[in-house]
Amino acid sequence: MDGEHHDLVHDLPEHRETIHRLKTTDAHFAKLFEEYHHLDREVRRAESRQEPTSDEHEEELKRRRAELKDELFAMITKAESA
Repeated sequence: MDGEHHDLVHDLPEHRETIHRLKTTDAHFAKLFEEYHHLDREVRRAESRQEPTSDEHEEELKRRRAELKDELFAMITKAESA
């Protein structure tokens, strides 16, 4: 869906506490978290045509966002299993 939010807390509400803890205690997680949300905003602007871009660039943004989400999710699940 165009313009759909993909923020981590919205997508992973059951991990809300872990996400908050990692954002405040793990600098690497916090950096990736910010990068993820920056990419999410870029994707939403591209999808809504607020910031015109090529289809290829939009797909690259989406691919990178998905990779970051996977990496962040792995960090979340590792923290929860520790």
